[in-house]
Amino acid sequence: MGWACHQMSWRPQYRSSKFRNVYGKVANREHCFDGIPITKNVHDNHFCAVNARFLAIVTESAGGGSFLVIPLEQTGRIEPNYPKVCGHQGNVLDIKWNPFIDNIIASCSEDTSVRIWEIPEGGLKRNMTEALLELHGHSRRVGLVEWHPTTNNILFSAGYDYKVLIWNLDVGEPVKMIDCHTDVILCMSFNTDGSLLTTTCKDKKLRVIEPRSGRVLQEANCKNHRVNRVVFLGNMKRLLTTGVSRWNTRQIALWDQEDLSMPLIEEEIDGLSGLLFPFYDADTHMLYLAGKGDGNIRYYEISTEKPYLSYLMEFRSPAPQKGLGVMPKHGLDVSACEVFRFYKLVTLKGLIEPISMIVPRRSDSYQEDIYPMTPGTEPALTPDEWLGGINRDPVLMSLKEGYKKSSKMVFKAPIKEKKSVVVNGIDLLENVPPRTENELLRMFFRQQDEIRRLKEELSQKDIRIRQLQLELKNLRNSPKNC
Repeated sequence: MGWACHQMSWRPQYRSSKFRNVYGKVANREHCFDGIPITKNVHDNHFCAVNARFLAIVTESAGGGSFLVIPLEQTGRIEPNYPKVCGHQGNVLDIKWNPFIDNIIASCSEDTSVRIWEIPEGGLKRNMTEALLELHGHSRRVGLVEWHPTTNNILFSAGYDYKVLIWNLDVGEPVKMIDCHTDVILCMSFNTDGSLLTTTCKDKKLRVIEPRSGRVLQEANCKNHRVNRVVFLGNMKRLLTTGVSRWNTRQIALWDQEDLSMPLIEEEIDGLSGLLFPFYDADTHMLYLAGKGDGNIRYYEISTEKPYLSYLMEFRSPAPQKGLGVMPKHGLDVSACEVFRFYKLVTLKGLIEPISMIVPRRSDSYQEDIYPMTPGTEPALTPDEWLGGINRDPVLMSLKEGYKKSSKMVFKAPIKEKKSVVVNGIDLLENVPPRTENELLRMFFRQQDEIRRLKEELSQKDIRIRQLQLELKNLRNSPKNC
């Protein structure tokens, strides 16, 4: 079986590639993270996010949803009572680190909220229940969050209400709503400057959207290739999707972003059933495909000329992966010629296993050709600039000199009043009838919270009124007024 999947249409390639010998290297056991109760949720997300300082993993927890945040140097066994981020009332479905501020993380949950958390220096010392920001705008559970790639404090969230909300965290409100999907959104991906968003959806459509206006620029009806995941291939004006053929085999397809009428190519991968997660590295033009529930990761090189895709090799492992976190470029070990790093969730063992993709080189010096300038930790735009229609490419950094320097950005949470959320003239929190018992319960809890808060506010006001009445009485009875 192992061979069958390689005898596809990979034409013999005689071009030389500096990446043809890239190999995957698993970290030693002591450099793994062990004893982690990884969530058993079957939602098709990675449940894991990593940056140059922290690893975050969604865990199995009783009552509400929580995730762990572990400083990267704290490898080895994690204590069972290790502190968690646990403010959500329902399962956490997605977590993503802010690309420009490395101690800020966004989470979304079945409780319909999106939350922004600030992780203290050195990690958590106790459970964290208070978020910096609680964002309420979706009427159903929220399955995906994505940060804008070039703008600070712009966050996208996709809910089971079929809507994508764009949040401006400077004001803590949703400022745009994308309302073109007719079913659950499965995946979101941005082009390099974040001027375009592509989505896959349960309605079997692949869309390219202008996010600020919500206009659908291109749409493909994927009848033969049921799309699951999509990724923008950097600046190549191409998209890559993974999905299932009409014969139920796993497939990938390559598309021209300006013409989705037909894929440029479709390739059968194999007959297994797990979802294929695609990862693209624009610096090396390498595509990695990892199957959920498989142990292997295939990788390819992508070019603008035919045959577009050249198969390189496959990293194999007997342990199945539930999800994979990916280290941002500036967190890689350039002295080891590491070009990509996965953090693999092995549920059965409660283990997170780093896997480094390495270009074999003999020299110890910095390898300029495999590390071009890469998007760094500085945003190119403010929320107002981007919302005003400006696009800018990412601010690039070299990984050669002092690439460990962290961003100077700090997150300032806006002061928020609770009120209705109106976007595009629609109140998002308006009474949407609950579809399930779970939703009914969540609405009930949210209303209980609101009632508690209002009672508290009333009693505070009562106390204030009594104080003012006393002061008035005192003034009236003071001898000066006699």
